[in-house]
Amino acid sequence: MKLLVINGPNINMLGIREPEVYGTQTYDDLCRLVTAYAARRGIDVEIFQSNHEGDLVDKIQAAYGVADGIVLNPAAYTHTSIAILDAVKAVGIPTVEVHLSDLSSREPFRQVSYVRTACCKAIIGHGIDGYLEAMDYLVEAKSVCK
Repeated sequence: MKLLVINGPNINMLGIREPEVYGTQTYDDLCRLVTAYAARRGIDVEIFQSNHEGDLVDKIQAAYGVADGIVLNPAAYTHTSIAILDAVKAVGIPTVEVHLSDLSSREPFRQVSYVRTACCKAIIGHGIDGYLEAMDYLVEAKSVCK
C-alpha cells in the first residue's frame, strides 16, 4: 500500500511553535516516526509539507492513480481552503484528516473544517500519534473508506 502524508502551513515549525498546544516534538521527529512505522507495517510512504495552498493542491492532484490513501493535516487551511477540499474530492483517494491539537477546545474559527466532508475519518487531538492511527485506519478499513 502506498500512502501520502501531507502537512500544511507551519507544521514544519513543530517543537518551536506553541509547544503548549502542539507539543515539543519536531517536524523531523514526526517524519522519523511516520517513516519507521510505515517500514514496520510494510507501507510505502511519502511525506510532504508546504506552507503554500497551491503546492498542497498540486500534491493531492499528483497522487491520483499513484497513492492508495492520503493522511492530510491541512493545518490552518482546514478552516479556509475550498481548493484543498475540491482537490481531495476530485482525486477520490481515501483520505483521513489529522490534527495534532484538539480543535474542539480551541478558538471558534477552528471548529470549521472544509476538508472534512471529503474525508472518511478525522483524528483530532492525538498529537503525532494521530498520524499512525490514520495510517492504520487506511490500511485496515480501505474497503469502507472511499
